[in-house]
Amino acid sequence: MLVAVGPADVVVRMAAPQATPETVEVTEILEAEDRPWVTVVWDDPVNLMHYVTYIFQKLFGYSKSKATELMLKVHNEGKAVVSSGSRDKMEHDVQRLHAAGLWATMQRDG
Repeated sequence: MLVAVGPADVVVRMAAPQATPETVEVTEILEAEDRPWVTVVWDDPVNLMHYVTYIFQKLFGYSKSKATELMLKVHNEGKAVVSSGSRDKMEHDVQRLHAAGLWATMQRDG
């Protein structure tokens, strides 16, 4: 317990902290901050394959072959990463994909 003397000799008693917060390794925090964000497009029963290919070309500027490759990954594996970068950019990409009617989410890469 700490004791301090205030004005007019008033004694103020302050308790010492009883618990200390858990420490987190700085390197773990830095590594998490270094990982980029990704946009994931998920398979859905609504959109046709040629439409998904078209949207990938229009929104991301992919060639027809790259857009087709990503669309087939979504179709066959259930999902595909279509873009990566900063959190703000991925939020924007997800919004654009939603506006086009595709099911998309974002997450940390890895």
